[in-house]
Amino acid sequence: MAAAERRAFAHKINRTVAAEVRKQVSRERSGSPHSSRRSSSSLGVPLTEVIEPLDFEDVLLSRPPDAEPGPLRDLAEFPADDLELLLQPRECRTTEPGIPEDGKLDAQVRAAVEMYTEDWLIAHRRYQHLSAAYSPITAETQRERQKGLTRQVFEQDTSGDERSGPEDSDDPRHSSGSPEDTPRSSGASSIFDLRNLAADSLLPSLLERTAPEDVDRRNEAARRQHRPRALLALYPAPDEDEAVERCSRPEPPREHFGQRILVKCLSLKFEIEIEPIFGILALYDVREKKKISENFYFDLNSDSMKGLLRAHGTHPAISTLARSAIFSVTYPSPDIFLVIKLEKVLQQGDISECCEPYMVMKEVDTAKNKEKLEKLRLAAEQFCTRLGRYRMPFAWTAVHLANIVSSAGQPDRDSDSEGERRPAWTDRRRRGPQDRTSSGDDTCSFSGFRPATLTVTNFFKQEAERLSDEDLFKFLADMRRPSSLLRRLRPVTAQLKIDISPAPENPHFCLSPELLHVKPYPDPRGRPTKEILEFPAREVYAPYTSYRNLLYVYPHCLNFSSRQGSVRNLTVRVQYMAGEDPSQALPVIFGKSSCSEFAREAFTPVVYHNKSPEFYEEFKLRLPACVTENHHLLFTFYHVSCQPRPGTALETPVGFTWIPLLQHGRLRTGPFCLPVSVDQPPPSYSVLTPDVALPGMRWVDGHKGVFSVELTAVSSVHPQDPHLDKFFTLVHVLEEGAFPFRLKDTVLSENTVEQELRASLAALRLASPEPLVAFSHHALDKLVRLVVRPPIIGGQIVNLGRGAFEAMAHVVSLVHRSLEAAQDARGHCPLLAAYVHYAFRLPGTEPSLPSGAPAVAVQPATLARGPGRPASLYLARSKSISSSNPDLAVAPGSVDDEVSRILASKLLHEELALQWVVSGSAVREAVLQHAWFFFQLMVKSMVLHLLLGQRLDTPRKLRFPGRFLDDIAALVSSVGLEVITRVYKDAELAERLNASLAFFLSDLLSLVDRGFIFSLVRAHYKQVSARLQSAPNPGLLLTLRMDFTRILCSHEHYVTLNLPCCPLSPPASPSPSVSSTTSQSSTFSSQAPDPKVTSMFELSGPFRQQHFLAGLLLTELALALEPEAEGASLLHKKAISAVHSLLCSHDADPRYAEASVKARVAELYLPLLSLARDTLPRLHDFAEGPGQRSRLASMLDSDTEGEGDIGGTINPSVAMAIAGGPLAPGSRASISQGPVAASRSGCPLSAESSRTLLVCVLWVLKNAEPALLQRWAADLALPQLGRLLDLLYLCLAAFEYKGKKAFERINSLTFKKSLDMKARLEEAILGTIGARQEMVRRSRERSPFGNQENVRWRKSVTHWRQTSDRVDKTKDEMEHEALVDGNLATETSLVVLDTLEIIVQTVMLSEARESILGAVLKVVLYSLGSAQSALFLQHGLATQRALVSKFPELLFEEDTELCADLCLRLLRHCGSRVSTIRTHASASLYLLMRQNFEIGNNFARVKMQVTMSLSSLVGTTQSFSEEHLRRSLKTILTYAEEDVGLRDSTFAEQVQDLMFNLHMILTDTVKMKEHQEDPEMLIDLMYRIARGYQGSPDLRLTWLQNMAGKHAELGNHAEAAQCMVHAAALVAEYLALLEDSRYLPVGCVSFQNISSNVLEESAISDDILSPDEEGFCSGKHFTELGLVGLLEQAAAYFTMGGLYEAVNEVYKTLIPILEAHRDYKKLAAVHGKLQEAFTKIMHQSSGWERVFGTYFRVGFYGARFGDLDEQEFVYKEPSITKLAEISHRLEEFYTERFGEDVVEIVKDSNPVDKTKLDPQKAYIQITYVEPHFDTYELKDRVTYFDRNYGLRTFLFCTPFTPDGRAHGELPEQHKRKTLLSTDHAFPYIKTRIRVCHREETVLTPVEVAIEDMQKKTRELAFATEQDPPDAKMLQMVLQGSVGPTVNQGPLEVAQVFLAEIPEDPKLFRHHNKLRLCFKDFCKKCEDALRKNKALIGPDQKEYHRELERNYSRLREALQPLLTQRLPQLLAPTTAGLRNSLNRASFRKADL
Repeated sequence: MAAAERRAFAHKINRTVAAEVRKQVSRERSGSPHSSRRSSSSLGVPLTEVIEPLDFEDVLLSRPPDAEPGPLRDLAEFPADDLELLLQPRECRTTEPGIPEDGKLDAQVRAAVEMYTEDWLIAHRRYQHLSAAYSPITAETQRERQKGLTRQVFEQDTSGDERSGPEDSDDPRHSSGSPEDTPRSSGASSIFDLRNLAADSLLPSLLERTAPEDVDRRNEAARRQHRPRALLALYPAPDEDEAVERCSRPEPPREHFGQRILVKCLSLKFEIEIEPIFGILALYDVREKKKISENFYFDLNSDSMKGLLRAHGTHPAISTLARSAIFSVTYPSPDIFLVIKLEKVLQQGDISECCEPYMVMKEVDTAKNKEKLEKLRLAAEQFCTRLGRYRMPFAWTAVHLANIVSSAGQPDRDSDSEGERRPAWTDRRRRGPQDRTSSGDDTCSFSGFRPATLTVTNFFKQEAERLSDEDLFKFLADMRRPSSLLRRLRPVTAQLKIDISPAPENPHFCLSPELLHVKPYPDPRGRPTKEILEFPAREVYAPYTSYRNLLYVYPHCLNFSSRQGSVRNLTVRVQYMAGEDPSQALPVIFGKSSCSEFAREAFTPVVYHNKSPEFYEEFKLRLPACVTENHHLLFTFYHVSCQPRPGTALETPVGFTWIPLLQHGRLRTGPFCLPVSVDQPPPSYSVLTPDVALPGMRWVDGHKGVFSVELTAVSSVHPQDPHLDKFFTLVHVLEEGAFPFRLKDTVLSENTVEQELRASLAALRLASPEPLVAFSHHALDKLVRLVVRPPIIGGQIVNLGRGAFEAMAHVVSLVHRSLEAAQDARGHCPLLAAYVHYAFRLPGTEPSLPSGAPAVAVQPATLARGPGRPASLYLARSKSISSSNPDLAVAPGSVDDEVSRILASKLLHEELALQWVVSGSAVREAVLQHAWFFFQLMVKSMVLHLLLGQRLDTPRKLRFPGRFLDDIAALVSSVGLEVITRVYKDAELAERLNASLAFFLSDLLSLVDRGFIFSLVRAHYKQVSARLQSAPNPGLLLTLRMDFTRILCSHEHYVTLNLPCCPLSPPASPSPSVSSTTSQSSTFSSQAPDPKVTSMFELSGPFRQQHFLAGLLLTELALALEPEAEGASLLHKKAISAVHSLLCSHDADPRYAEASVKARVAELYLPLLSLARDTLPRLHDFAEGPGQRSRLASMLDSDTEGEGDIGGTINPSVAMAIAGGPLAPGSRASISQGPVAASRSGCPLSAESSRTLLVCVLWVLKNAEPALLQRWAADLALPQLGRLLDLLYLCLAAFEYKGKKAFERINSLTFKKSLDMKARLEEAILGTIGARQEMVRRSRERSPFGNQENVRWRKSVTHWRQTSDRVDKTKDEMEHEALVDGNLATETSLVVLDTLEIIVQTVMLSEARESILGAVLKVVLYSLGSAQSALFLQHGLATQRALVSKFPELLFEEDTELCADLCLRLLRHCGSRVSTIRTHASASLYLLMRQNFEIGNNFARVKMQVTMSLSSLVGTTQSFSEEHLRRSLKTILTYAEEDVGLRDSTFAEQVQDLMFNLHMILTDTVKMKEHQEDPEMLIDLMYRIARGYQGSPDLRLTWLQNMAGKHAELGNHAEAAQCMVHAAALVAEYLALLEDSRYLPVGCVSFQNISSNVLEESAISDDILSPDEEGFCSGKHFTELGLVGLLEQAAAYFTMGGLYEAVNEVYKTLIPILEAHRDYKKLAAVHGKLQEAFTKIMHQSSGWERVFGTYFRVGFYGARFGDLDEQEFVYKEPSITKLAEISHRLEEFYTERFGEDVVEIVKDSNPVDKTKLDPQKAYIQITYVEPHFDTYELKDRVTYFDRNYGLRTFLFCTPFTPDGRAHGELPEQHKRKTLLSTDHAFPYIKTRIRVCHREETVLTPVEVAIEDMQKKTRELAFATEQDPPDAKMLQMVLQGSVGPTVNQGPLEVAQVFLAEIPEDPKLFRHHNKLRLCFKDFCKKCEDALRKNKALIGPDQKEYHRELERNYSRLREALQPLLTQRLPQLLAPTTAGLRNSLNRASFRKADL
């Protein structure tokens, strides 16, 4: 083909000339600096276009690196020793090579021998192992690198052990007295406590005044110490799923083995021992009906038995004494049997006769059968002597392997783990792809079972008619059936012991099937184990790696039935003849057992008296290396006479036949049915087959086939495939040039050979797969040779390039298809990969040195040693012959021939590229499917070309000719196009092609002109971009492009490829120091940003041009992160993962370990900072909370200087105390909430992607040059700086330490994966990426040519990878995770801190300093508020101190927010369990006070904030440790005492006051922790705390609000209202102090009508508090508006509680204020509400509808209750609460608190005797009580409301009798009345009030009776006068009064007490009173009856009459009793009694 034509296609690609590139670059360089920083024009070229890269090679030449030699210098260029050739010695399994020694080998054998002995030739890139592709960062490597981390101390991890801490005492009451103790009363003692505490250690030099610069320097030095070098080693490894660049070196080709089983034969013992017995073992597969191993022969006879054969035996070779064998099973199945056959020496008689004695005689009868045995022995001895060389079949048995394997248990079945993807030929369990029908029971594994020893006892005797394999398979199938026929047979009893176990990895003393010693073979004398060759049940695809040449001969049967004469005991002798002379029988037949190693002849066993015997014999032969036309197998048939008759020979030949072994140069194998000649064959018979009827020969049965035999070869020399055979033959003929040559029936001359060769190339695709794979290395070698060395035929060069290339494509394709199941993740066939990597070499370039020349001293590891490249060490140095390169010296020899060869020789890579580009569509398709193979072949060819041709020193631009580069360009372009066009048709192929192309370009970067490769990459990008415009689903293409970029960037010299050492522009200052403030001032004052610095931090033109690959990678990221990007979350993940994985590999790379080098590497990633900053609104919000994303940014962006209304930080709501549950540390509210700056457009990033992106940002911040960051920060505009701070804030939130507990919790949910799968699922649902395509991507499993549908999932891929996602982690693993997480949290926070310090340094002189510093401080505060390690807090607090000391106005002049926040954080850390944290926190707090004091001689602000913080802290934090906080308070005191500078001021005193005050609050509030679950106790405590704040109204108000909130939560509306009333009263008091307004309430007094309790809010005397002092009453509630708000809340709560009368009272106070403000709208509303209230009062006047509460007295007894012991309370419970309910509630609550069986409820109301109680138990006594009013009170308490409001006195009654029972007969029934008075009136601000007074009265029986009668009378009166009347109730009461059946009714009472006049005059009065009661009672009964008569209907008349009758009977009975007169009525009585009788409101208590 004409060159011009051939190259026509190459013009498609335009190659830019280097000079043009240079011009272009210089133009861009000199261009003006970009004017606007943030406008998109600064990017020059839009991100979607790839910028023209610099000409790499020119840049390197033109800019010599400026660095000193060293690691920095090494970044500039690839190292000199980058490429090298390794000769890796081929691993030989055996100690001797086992290749034929004989000299005259033909070409084919020679080629094979060469192939199997030459060493591997590896083109090695010395640094490749450093690339992420080869040493990936996985979870395991991460774990390795995480060893030796120090454990960080975290507060929350220590909390678990707090109980065991020495500082905690066990006594639960140790904090204070009873709830009612006013804190101040215990003040003295606690001050004493504080004095006696030990302080923590003080910080040295804290009190010295140091210059801020020095402080900064000191802090920075401290921060720099002990930092982990690699940040990313602490972060989880990059996601495996994304690692497209992952490669592994292929395994070198190895011999194939299945699962290996070791079988040891231990002993064989029969009942009688009379003759030697021989064993044969083999494996059979019943289902496949195939013998799957060769025979193993064993001999377990005793020496005496062996002695019988002395006459015949030679000395046995040691190899024939083996008793153990290793079987290999590639396809384990339950159908495999181990068959054991036994043979014995031939003797007279058929098999049954010979077996008889074994079946009949028993060992126990030896003595009895002595004579018989002796006879048998003699006979045996005779037979052995005479017939010792012949055998006969004896018995057999079989062992079902599956039973052994399964019953032996499978402790460690090795699962198909993804981790070890072995290539096909070593994979143990691989089934061929053709095995589609895997049935269920096939899951059988022969590896890893427990060894078993078997004793086989039953043998079946052989049957002469059924010896063939067919019969055996029938028997075996039958054996598996339960009712086996074999069971019915009489067995031969014997004991055969065998051991079966999995074979060890490297067994000692092993012989290969060729009897070579397998390494290790310690001692040649040891008894060997034989490896038994497997005949796999189905095809096994594995290439041959060693020389093997075996032939197996299987005689099947012989039919001599028609042969005359005495032919009965027939045996067949086999010989391998090298010629026709009998002496030419070769010793190549393998011996069996106890004989010589090789024999020249062998015999089949004899079947007695059988003319047509069957055989089961297997003869194993070693084929000679050179099989010639004369070689043949000779079979001779003998008749053996068993009885010695005179005149008859021992053996008589009765027939002959033979098989010639070669036919047309091919080995003959397969089944044969041969005619047998009666006569000796004539001379030169061997070249013919017996089928040819030779004249004059006699044949058995008229020349019919009577002998059937089969030959099988296992040979790595003879392919046994016609197509392969023909191809190899032709190639060898051409190499030898031996014409003419006979091929099959045609004779080839030079003229026809070319045509034949072409035909045979084309026919290669028809070869059957198994031999093709086995000979794949040979075939590929020959094809390569044909391409590179076109044969010379008749002096003409025949160009077979195209044919060979096509054949290669087909071979590759076939091999791929056969090994489809074994592909690796990238779709590569491991076998082919191994071929390229190890076996492939350029023909003719091997170091094939002439025999005389010494070989090069090549060490196995490497060929090019030393740092430089000494020219003498090239592979073929001693004889520079490179046939592929005409420039080199030529070896002396036949010059013409050599010259013509050189002319003909081509370079493989050039030829491949060319053929590929010009290939036709069919071939191109095949090549594209496996493009990777051709790419790798080309690359290796190029490497060999460079190394062997010593062209490495040539400049890269000159290494390869232009036309080759054109071809490459065209190739890349066309493959790129294929990727783009196929992505929608065949996504999987596109994905594979894309990766192959990327790998190819990446490889070329090590070999070719790098600028050229960059231009190809750019061209490819352009192709993709063009397609993206029109693509239906751009996500797919983008995914591919991202993979492409990721692979390119995984190059081991990625950093160098980005030209890191050439600055983007001349360097600014040679070595800027970090804290040189002077250099910054200019930056800030000029305010002109430095374009050089800016372009380094943006994806600017210069950046992308110089850092080409980094530019591509970050551009991909930038595009993926654009809000409009499609398919976003998958792309986010991919892009971020790519960056992350690269940074990880930099971190792990020893070349970049030095900080200066790493800083250079980090420069390649600076744009990440701006990228992440701009993506901020879409990052996952880790610090969830109400705040917006752009907290600080928006704050800095707003025009106002202040922060706007940011909402108070620790406004009272934080103190929420327990009401709203704990507040997250520093919830989002605490950072500015300016207006929403950026609406969250676009797809948000998942949490996982966000974290990874942030960790990458932190990596850059950690490793970049601080001076550079400083200059960048100086150039940022305010909003950008704000966003940067936001980013840092987010980093803190994202990596916050979760705590060990969290790891234990998460343990059950594997968090990351589920998030990830969720994202994937969403994408599938939203259709951004097809679910099927996604699954296909995961499965990577498709036939190469198949259509889209036949996808086969690969189990190992789709099944969840158990290894990585194992859910239940061990304790150690969790410990480790927590350790790493702690270190990560610490390191990320420290990086943030470093960055903040840089920002502060930068901002010092800026105008907008305040707002930025405020924002910085917020980030610092957030960091102090989150869970941090002691190490970080140490540095964080140091930074905070420095900040406060430099900029005090931040805290003390602006709003209180920051100060409040800081106080809260510091206090929290002061209470830490970790002493270092406490030390630093107390130091900070002390300095804060000192600073505040120095500003104004008073630190009221800090005082107030600290006090408030403490109360909110204790209220909201459960795990709070007061012990530790006390120590910190003491430390602060100590500082104050030691601070010399402030000795003379009041400072120390003020500090002391504050500390004691805090200590007091602490003591109280700390109890709240204990009572979280007990609402009453909790409210009590809150109440007490509020009391403690009597002196600081703000705090008291806070706590009152807390209580209101808690009450409302519990549904106690009345109490909540009371809290609000108290709060309002408090505010009113303080307003009254401030001003005297008529309309305002005067103070508490004004609220008395609402509640009598309010007076306790009256202000403490004015001299203590002046309301205008700073920090007091500053809350928003202390205003008129606040007061109105509180009153309205109170009214609302009262309404909810149904206390409408109180609503009116509240509004009475409120209305004047509203009137004064002329707020008519509110007034209207108020009056409206009043109207509602009054209406409701009217409707519910009777009070039944409003039930206000039920009251119970509860007493607590027992030390367990602590403060509550022996306290009595009245509890207010919701209305209609039954006694049982409250009793159950309290019992349950305290049981839960104290444990089972501790709490007891006292069932009666009698006084409790403490002495009788069990001190270990807790007793609760609960009694129902009723409100009680004295008579005078009842005058005022008219309505139901009045009688349920403002209650202070309660009553309960306890009946008793003198003998201790509760109830008895009337005369002895007493009653005890108990009156309880409470401290406050109900409803109050809590629901239980302590009983402050109790009074008891005892009533005598008569008084009890009087009370009862009065009650009955009252009930009657009520029922009678009720309006409207209620007949039912009336009748009920009447029935109870006059009914005759009433027990202890009125009549009985009268009879008991009124029958006799009492003797004691004191009782007269009672007597009389009772009489009056009865009179009243009768009168009321009469009234009731009258009323009833009026109400009843006719149906009740009878009932009424009955009532009347009853009444009259009662009256008659009473009449005499009531008329008695008392003798003396005027006796004086005691006042007490009178009083008690006047109380007329008793109602019998429900007991």
